[in-house]
Amino acid sequence: MTTFLPDPLAPPLEDRLLDVDPRTRHTGLAREAYDALDVVLDPELDEPVTDLGFVRSLAVAPGSHGSTDVEVHLRLPTSFCSPSFAYLMAGDAQDVLTALEWTGRVVVELDEHHDSAVINAGLASGSGWAGTYAAEEASSLEELRATFRRKAHTAAMERCLTDLLRADDTLTEEALADVVLGDLAAGEHRDALLRRREALGLRTDDEAPVLVDAAGVPHPREQVPMALRRARSTRVSVDGNAHFCRGLLRTRYPGSDADQTRRADGSEPADTTYHAATPTTAQKETQR
Repeated sequence: MTTFLPDPLAPPLEDRLLDVDPRTRHTGLAREAYDALDVVLDPELDEPVTDLGFVRSLAVAPGSHGSTDVEVHLRLPTSFCSPSFAYLMAGDAQDVLTALEWTGRVVVELDEHHDSAVINAGLASGSGWAGTYAAEEASSLEELRATFRRKAHTAAMERCLTDLLRADDTLTEEALADVVLGDLAAGEHRDALLRRREALGLRTDDEAPVLVDAAGVPHPREQVPMALRRARSTRVSVDGNAHFCRGLLRTRYPGSDADQTRRADGSEPADTTYHAATPTTAQKETQR
């Protein structure tokens, strides 16, 4: 991770702002920076921080040598969210913004978290997870990321297979053993599954079996009903946590619902965003 130390000769970023607007889709370079954050996922909820409303503010300002500085503040549903989850999101945000060819100094800070001071200092110094939390094993953060990638794949797989069962009431659960990627209808659920498979290094060709474990091994036909139930349990957990955390964020930060996009999967009429027409990140991709 790149080190970003404050420039002692530069005036405070807030005095040099070109564009600050955390509630709307930004314009110019701020829009590009905000869109870049669409790939930063909450590891447990498998959703972009931009869809969840975790981006509290984003500012761009003139930097040195023709570059542009960026400062982002993130917020989470509670002050006691897992430090490892928080560091993953903040670190990924810093990485994707740094990768933009026009950025100079990049500052990402986590607000009002019980470990904000530690995490923000680690990000500013480029210490990485192991350097920030010296007592933790260096590999633990990537192991955590891999665990949630497997869960995300399982949930995405279950959504696609459940779509098939709902579309054809003659289809049996056992018959799902024969379903391949080419059998899935085009759409957001199929696209999401392909992304999750690619992240795990699994096959993405049309002849690849859909119902597989995290290593890409198909389940025997007689084990399909139980495998589907386990996958459904994982998906329900992901969806439930996502809606719970959205609600917590809205309670903690009144007005933050304006920064959230609707999550159709697992939504209930009681959700404040249930009837909203706000596009998801996948839908936004088709609008660009």
